[in-house]
Amino acid sequence: MAKASKTIKQTMQYPQQYAAWFSATQRLFNQVAAFYFEVIQAHEKVLSLSSQKALNALETLTHATDQNTHPVMPLDAIAPNIPSMFRRAAIHAALGSARLFSTTLKKWRGRKEKAEARKKRFTERPPVPPRTWNRSTTLYAGQWKERTETHILLKLWTGSCWSWVKVHLLSRDIPDGYEIGSPSLVRHGSGWHLHTPIEKTFTSPAKVVEQLTTRETRICAVDLNLDHHLAVCTIQNAEGSTLATKFIRGGKAVNGFRKKQLGRIARNRSKTGILAEGQQDNTALWAKIRHVDEQVAHLVSARIVQFAAQHGASILVFEHLGNLTPQKGKYSRRSNAKRAYWMKGRIFKYAKYKAWHEGIITSRVSPRNTSKECARCHGLIARYDAKHATEGYTPGTPLPFCPHCGMRGNADRNASLVIGQRLLARFQKHQKKHQEKPSTPRLLAAERDEKPSGVTISHDANSAKSPSTKRARRRGIGKGHGTAHEERAGMVAHLGSIPTQLRLFSE
Repeated sequence: MAKASKTIKQTMQYPQQYAAWFSATQRLFNQVAAFYFEVIQAHEKVLSLSSQKALNALETLTHATDQNTHPVMPLDAIAPNIPSMFRRAAIHAALGSARLFSTTLKKWRGRKEKAEARKKRFTERPPVPPRTWNRSTTLYAGQWKERTETHILLKLWTGSCWSWVKVHLLSRDIPDGYEIGSPSLVRHGSGWHLHTPIEKTFTSPAKVVEQLTTRETRICAVDLNLDHHLAVCTIQNAEGSTLATKFIRGGKAVNGFRKKQLGRIARNRSKTGILAEGQQDNTALWAKIRHVDEQVAHLVSARIVQFAAQHGASILVFEHLGNLTPQKGKYSRRSNAKRAYWMKGRIFKYAKYKAWHEGIITSRVSPRNTSKECARCHGLIARYDAKHATEGYTPGTPLPFCPHCGMRGNADRNASLVIGQRLLARFQKHQKKHQEKPSTPRLLAAERDEKPSGVTISHDANSAKSPSTKRARRRGIGKGHGTAHEERAGMVAHLGSIPTQLRLFSE
């Protein structure tokens, strides 16, 4: 069985005075967590215990009961009348920080001992415990109740007492089939959101090699771009046949919006010529760029996973894109390309965890010449624009032409087909590498048995095992089984695009 977890972020609607109570609750939570961190530092043996035993030990040291009337380090001296669930949430937060600090310190000491043993100078500074605490408040059961799709009751510290308050929930609901964890109060700017971890259990999908052994397996190959089509997806089966294609548009709108904001930033900087060290300039413009890139990455990754699940694909294939560097040019052009590369990485990151929630595993292949290779004959193609001749290779142009087989269509779709074929080729290579050695023919075995008795080693002694033979030299698998062969040169119709609101940047 496998588990998939994620966090649902919901905006809360509440009266203005509730914001002060949220802040007071968070300050108290961090104050209690910092207190328990000091208790752990004074009793380091607690870290060797399990979480439950460590919790019991810390409560014995700090919480007064009828059987434990005089604790060693009473919590009431710091904050009296703390609810038990609130206290335990703070203890677990302190335990996590203490274990992290202990591990980091242990590794630092190990590096120092190695340097001293080699008689080398060791200048690395030791780690220090957290000086300030700014953790989000975790609400265990007992600190919240009566949760519905529209509201929830929270137990908050108002500064003088504990009170139950009702807040309304906006944004998305909790999806079906998930178990709800303990929510957290998280500050976003001047507002407060409710973050709820959710988890579901499902049957673990098989590995790529195991899935590709059946003909029914389908893969979704994705080619990520920077121009008009942000992503092109093709559904292929284990034999290499193409079943469906999807073009996800919106690249020009996103790049145009980002370039416009970067131009504004450049003009604002030129007016002063001074950038304050350690301070972010043009905060609002940078926030616009960041939010749009984040939104587009989530939307595109969701579209990719939805398309794969709709056609029954169980494997998602991307290119293994490494360090992409933008070309030299103006600030807005170079910075725009750099952030477009970052967005491609986000799309892969988000699609990976979203696909896992659908029971789809993700794989990556080498990006070498995926845009220059013909998906039909695997020869080098010419890439051109409609206004130019079908010769040469111009990056970013939409039309491909293969002089060897005459293939035409869409360049991004061709690259997507090549990406899927490389996964199939890798599987075939794996199969050839691990295939069973051929057994000795019966005629050859009979001839060996008829050899004279002068042979010093009898072959009958190893009759239980078939004799080995030398492996034949393997050649390239460019035209092997699994290669997609298109029946016609035209490309399929466009099946989808990004929602239209992403193309409406009027600012």
